[in-house]
Amino acid sequence: MNQLIGLAKKLSGTLTVPGDKSISHRGLIFGALAKGKTEVIDILESEDVQSTARCLSQLGVQIEKVGRSTWVTGCGLEGFKNPTAELDCGNSGTTMRLMMGVLAASKVHCTLTGDASLSKRPMKRVAEPLRKMGAKIKLTNENVSPLDIQGCALRGTDYQLKIASAQIKSAILLAGLFAQGKTRIFGEIHSRDHTERMLNLFGARVHSGCALGQDFVEIEAGQVLSAARVQVPGDPSTAAFWMAASCLVPNSRVVIEKISLNESRIGFIRVLERMGANISFKIESGGSRDSEPVGTVTVESSQLKGVHVKASEIPALIDEIPLLAVLASQASGITDVDGAEELRVKESDRLEAVATNLRSMGCVIETKQDGFIIKGKQELKGAKIETFHDHRIAMAFSVAGLVAQGETLIQGAECVAVSYPGFYEALNQLRKE
Repeated sequence: MNQLIGLAKKLSGTLTVPGDKSISHRGLIFGALAKGKTEVIDILESEDVQSTARCLSQLGVQIEKVGRSTWVTGCGLEGFKNPTAELDCGNSGTTMRLMMGVLAASKVHCTLTGDASLSKRPMKRVAEPLRKMGAKIKLTNENVSPLDIQGCALRGTDYQLKIASAQIKSAILLAGLFAQGKTRIFGEIHSRDHTERMLNLFGARVHSGCALGQDFVEIEAGQVLSAARVQVPGDPSTAAFWMAASCLVPNSRVVIEKISLNESRIGFIRVLERMGANISFKIESGGSRDSEPVGTVTVESSQLKGVHVKASEIPALIDEIPLLAVLASQASGITDVDGAEELRVKESDRLEAVATNLRSMGCVIETKQDGFIIKGKQELKGAKIETFHDHRIAMAFSVAGLVAQGETLIQGAECVAVSYPGFYEALNQLRKE
């Protein structure tokens, strides 16, 4: 499916965005591991989350959708059954990496696979700490999927995490929940903390502290999870597209309600503030150790200026970097992004995808191994956009199309269904209000 985007004169309206993808995945997985029946409300209806639900169903977990509620009948790790076919994770790295942590400690023998894109993404980074705990995992070419897991008894360990990845951290914590003794993670642990919050919500205790001058997070095995009620807030990484669009399109004002304002997820808002955006947000509920802070963001048309984004900021806005590149092209001065090398092993090489498409729109961009440099403000021209089957590239360049001269054709726009199936309907709504 191709999507044509034209120059926008104004965006206005109040909207909610689909449920947070990270929390939706975890609600299903934790519900499966818990005793009792878990209710996940306003789950994200996307291909990625459906991949997690499908894998859990193949393992014998009962999942039922009734209205806004998704009910997960927990069977505990001991209740998982050997699947009769491969567990297909589709395009979802979260599904594969978190399920690796869960299944490593189970009694199940299975194969995890995915689509062509996911099959290129690195999995050794997850297998390595799990193997240190005793996991039996075989990778294709010792790095990618399909991968074979023979569940077995695990032992707790201390692990120095080298990559700020919530997926790796979560896989280790989930395995640690069922390992013998304590599991403690040092190093790059300050990524998204949804797993830590949800463990607390389901009755487990995760301890954070500092030892030998290093922050750590640890979990002790033997804790039993109990069913819970999970309210999924709007996804801030999804809301970011409307924040950016409202900044760029003249005469715009957009209000986004009921989104997660977790401090580990609002790096994009913090950068927008530094760029001079007319943006404000208010936390209206939640925010305890077992709940997500939720609130409203208001954004209006803005005159933006370039900024330097440091490596330490990247974990809190990793998904929004392609969108930031589009903003940088319309900001006065230089925007310099460092420490984003992880984008090269996402659904696409997002740094190259951004550079390719911005150049096709007439923008000058200098790429680095771990980021890019853009000097603005530059005039964008409508062009054919190659999405590389990557939902965030498709949506970021749809935003670019709103301020480009002429028409922009998003090729393969159906990939937005991975995280935001109603993206183009929402865009039309904001243009008409």
